[in-house]
Amino acid sequence: MLEEWIGRREEARDELTLPAVRRLAALLDLPPDGYRRGQAIPGGWYVVLFGAEARQSTLGPDGHPAKGQFLPPVPLPRRMFAGRRVEFRAPLCIGDEVTRMSRIQSITPKQGRSGAMCFVTVRHEIASPRGLAVVEEQDLVYREVSTAAPAKREAAPSSAEVPDWTRTLTPDPTMVFRYSAITFNAHRIHYDAAYTREKEGYPDLVVNGGLTTLLLWEFAAACSAKAIESSSSRNVKALFVDRPMTLCGRMIANGKARTWALDADGDLAIDAELALAQP
Repeated sequence: MLEEWIGRREEARDELTLPAVRRLAALLDLPPDGYRRGQAIPGGWYVVLFGAEARQSTLGPDGHPAKGQFLPPVPLPRRMFAGRRVEFRAPLCIGDEVTRMSRIQSITPKQGRSGAMCFVTVRHEIASPRGLAVVEEQDLVYREVSTAAPAKREAAPSSAEVPDWTRTLTPDPTMVFRYSAITFNAHRIHYDAAYTREKEGYPDLVVNGGLTTLLLWEFAAACSAKAIESSSSRNVKALFVDRPMTLCGRMIANGKARTWALDADGDLAIDAELALAQP
């Protein structure tokens, strides 16, 4: 049944507007008035595009668009972001009218420690009037309901991987709300504390995985003084508001960098390998 959804396609259109870019700059604590129409944006800022446009009446109880529209009708209620692979092929510029071709690339049921799971990989190709700009593969994971969030712990990188750069910050509910608003993400675990605790079993509001990935991209680009050409990341453990996270990064071979985020207990939350632009 689910296999029939592999290969399903969807096309969307959007515009990279100046207000959206300025709002993201403000979220990142950058001067929002420093951006103009026609200006190229940092690669990772494509996240302001293609917020879900599902009608209010079609949203599921968790705030996500109901399954069975573009995404397959996986018979598991909990959905989380598991990781992504992104190639930044060409710059996007403020004012660009852009298209996105999306395709269901794979559907993989699995049995994990917390019960049944299903991984769905979606490939997005984002193009401007000048051609293909961003290629992204997103991994979504669906899980069974549980009364407590799965306790998955993974140690931080070994002592042999001493970071070249570190930064500690504490995302608060306002920051998480603003990112969700910019990306039009209605998943209730990011703003509805009662739902998050009572229905999803988390101790507090969950920091958007996309927000943490974006912070890692911005952190690595600033510390290395190089643009990011590609990124491969996996989300290992949830991060929560009002708890410090530590961003880490180090240069590795062949013009690449490894970046990772640690939670307040020092456990690995997100791990990413980046290819950096070379002179």
